Amino acid sequence: MSPVRRLRRLRRAELPIDTVKLARFLIGKVVVHHVSTGRLTGRIVETEAYPIGDAAGHAFHGKTPRNGSLFLQRGHAYVHFSYGSSFLLNVSSERSGVGGGVLLRAIEPLEGIERMARSRGKTRITDIGRGPGRLTRAMKVDLRQDGLDLCAPGPLWLGATTQATGAIGRSVRIGLSRNVRRPLRFYERGNPHLSGPKRLRQ
Repeated sequence: MSPVRRLRRLRRAELPIDTVKLARFLIGKVVVHHVSTGRLTGRIVETEAYPIGDAAGHAFHGKTPRNGSLFLQRGHAYVHFSYGSSFLLNVSSERSGVGGGVLLRAIEPLEGIERMARSRGKTRITDIGRGPGRLTRAMKVDLRQDGLDLCAPGPLWLGATTQATGAIGRSVRIGLSRNVRRPLRFYERGNPHLSGPKRLRQ
């Protein structure tokens, strides 16, 4: 477990106005959720970019009532229900009115680990936030957080610490049927909390 060092809220001005750049920038940053039982904190170690015009992205066919949060200015939460089983947490990544998002794929748990483990039914810390569905269950994120401003005072936000980020790797995204060869997944190399096959963790 890594300690939380001087955690501060990210300012929107710090976020790149570009989906791919934001996906890389978020590695090593922290997602924080204040819930009724306390604070849950996880260090982001894996992301995927879904930029403008990406056929694999939810914004590809335009704005709808379901994906409207993807079209908010960068730094808002877009939460959707995937495959009838899991909520996924994304960060809007472009200017207001332009659809793009970064999927948070894995976290390294920092605070509230015992509560996260109970939510996940897992005892191994490396399994708690490994994968986007596990991440949201551990962090207690669902559709109620869709559209929240992650750079403003509120229960769910993005933060930064003084902890150094390791070398960042880049690969193809995981589990897609369209645009499968684009290298739009970013991750902290060698981190034991990463998802996906071993060949994509090096």
